[in-house]
Order: sequence, then C-alpha cells, then structure tokens
Amino acid sequence: MRNTFPLFNSFYRIAKSLALVGVACCVSLVQAQQPKPTLGQGVPGQSSVQPAVAIPAAPQLAATGFILIDGTTGEVLAEHNPDQRLPPASLTKMMSSYLVVDEIERGRIAPGNLVNISVKAWKMDGSRMYVKEGTQATVIDLLRGVIVQSGNDATVALAEYVGGNEDAFVDMMNKRAAVLGMKDTHFQNSSGMPAEDHYSTARDLARLGRAIINDHPSHYGLYAEKVFIYNNIRQPNRNLLLYRDPTVDGLKTGHTDEAGFCLVASSKRENTRLIAVVMGTKSDEARATETQKLLAYGFRYFETVDLYKGSSQITKARIWSGKAPEVSLGLAHNVRLTLPRGRIDALRANVHLQENIKAPITVGQALGSLSVELDGKVISDEPLVALTAVEQASLFERTWDSIKLFFRNLFS
Repeated sequence: MRNTFPLFNSFYRIAKSLALVGVACCVSLVQAQQPKPTLGQGVPGQSSVQPAVAIPAAPQLAATGFILIDGTTGEVLAEHNPDQRLPPASLTKMMSSYLVVDEIERGRIAPGNLVNISVKAWKMDGSRMYVKEGTQATVIDLLRGVIVQSGNDATVALAEYVGGNEDAFVDMMNKRAAVLGMKDTHFQNSSGMPAEDHYSTARDLARLGRAIINDHPSHYGLYAEKVFIYNNIRQPNRNLLLYRDPTVDGLKTGHTDEAGFCLVASSKRENTRLIAVVMGTKSDEARATETQKLLAYGFRYFETVDLYKGSSQITKARIWSGKAPEVSLGLAHNVRLTLPRGRIDALRANVHLQENIKAPITVGQALGSLSVELDGKVISDEPLVALTAVEQASLFERTWDSIKLFFRNLFS
C-alpha cells in the first residue's frame, strides 16, 4: 500500500503538468484571436476617433428616378424610384457597347475588323454616326460611334456583326442583363429607339455601369472621349459633365420624348468612385445639373476605404495534430467598404476562430471569420482562410496533442 501513494503522486504531477500545458495552449489561442491592430483599431475616447455625424437626406432632384452607388462596393448611397421601369432611350447602348467590348476582350473579334454597313443600319433615324450603306467601317470606329456619338446606325451595324442580326444580338443583351442581375430590364432593340416592352430602371443601369467599369477597364477610357470625327463630321460627346468636371470619365446620355433626358455618369476622386443614374429630366442642362448635385452629395458625405488586402496575414491560429503548430489566416479577397467620411478610425475588428482546429489544413480552408463594426453595427463579415497548408503530424505527435487537448478542454 505504501507504494500506491508515490505512484498516485507521480500521476498527479504529470496530470498537473499537462493541465498547465493545456492552459498555456488556451492562453495562446486567446492571444491568436485578437484582431490585427491595424486599420479600424481606433480606441473609444481618443481624439482621433470622429464621432458619428448625422448624414442629411439626399438632395431632391427634378427627375423621375435616380440612384447613386459606390462604384467599388456597389453600396447604395441615395435613391428615388430606383426600381421604376422607365424607357432608357440611348442608355440602352451601354449594354450594346458592353457586349461588343466583351467580344473584343475574349478574342472573338478584333478592333480592326471591318464591318459591312447594311441598309437597315444606314437608314436608322435619330442620332447617327453617318455611315453609308454598302461601305465598311472598323469595329473600333463603330464602337466610338456608339459611345461618343450615340449613333443608332453604328449600334445596329455592330449588333448585326456580332449577333448575325439585330434580333439575335438583342437576345444576347437580355441574357447578359439576367447574368448581371438586371431584374427589371428588357430590351427590344440595340439602340434604345422607343418600343413597347423596352424598359430598364435606375438601379439596373447603375449595375450595368459598374460592370462596364469593372469588367472591361482597358476599354473604359472610350467613355471619357469628348469628340469623335468620322467621314469629316465632328461630333461631341453629349455628356456635359465631361467638360465641366475633370473627375467625370463616363458613361452615357439618353433622350427620347418618352424617356426625357437621362444620364449615367461616373466620377472618381482619390480612392472613391461613384456612379449616378438620373432618368426623366426635362433638358440636357437639367440632367447634367441634377447629376452634379447627386455626385456632390456622395463625395461630401461618403468615402471608399481599403481595409484589408486579400492573401495578407490577419492573424494566426493554433493547429492540433499538425506538422506546424499554427497557420497564418487571411482573407480570400480585398475588403473594401463604403463609410461615412472620416469614420475609419471608429471601426472595430473582431476575429472569431473555430475551436480545436486539427490538421490537415488546405490553402483557402475557412477556419474563422473577421467581422468589422461601426457604432456597434456589423458592416462586414468575411471568412478567414488558411494562407498555407498544414500536413498531419506523425502518430506519436497526434497522440500527444490529443492528450494536451483533452486536458486543455478539461481545465479551460
């Protein structure tokens, strides 16, 4: 019986040591869960943190419908009747030009390809590029004729070239609208000429404008061109804001008696890009003025901030039964947010990790999340993923880790 107690004491000392190891592991895990003290780690009460400021309502515009969005994040900053179905007039050509540029960038057609001008294209009414039936024009010239001159003839010529005929091209337009999430849009032609069941909304057109900018950045410069000369005919871009505001670099105007005067405009100042859509104003001047009001409001009260870069380490997580004791965690993509101007230092970031993470771990595997709060409200919640792989350890190391994990959970 005397030998029993030393044995028991030895076992107790071993258990106690393992428990301390478990507690230490627990402490290290808690430390790993602390967010990286970078962007958005302002401390309450410090003078660097700007207090919440009430943002005034968006200006009232003399327009049937409008919307203002952050072109980077897509967040809506102001709106009025954004989902009302309205005739888009030549804003329709944004989809036509989007599809043509998409064909170019996919290598299916080339900018220098020659396009035959049909009788139908030549006879188109309204704004024109003044191409002639029986002649040829390059894809890039016709594209400028669509974007800068808003030529109905150029639009139909490209529609026939890309789709085989205009009806087939219009079918492509509607299918792409569905892919882009333009739920309240339906096209009947490629140019925007008045037609029954031809409609769109301010929200859908903002979504299309964002796609033009983000999907085809190498061709977006075409929308900022102020003049295009073809057949010795000089025609200016009808977007007056291109001449009044150097930060405006697109996109498209539209006008018919039914639609009124419409404009989709985009402007970039520093790190913030805004897209404004104004529909159903009374004049060329009115659509420019009302759009300016909307952009001024957006830049005055909001900004786009880059919080975290994708594939950069945010924190580390303890790994059990692995060849490495921990793994670096980050985000799968860049995190950008639209914030009230000047509030970046008021952000709070919180890391949430899964419990008892065990190997093997693969690159990109979600092991937790990173949430960002502003004034107590979660404004972003993104998965934290493994930036490196961790292979499973040997049987002995896995067994030892299992023992440590058992006592850690027991005493934590």
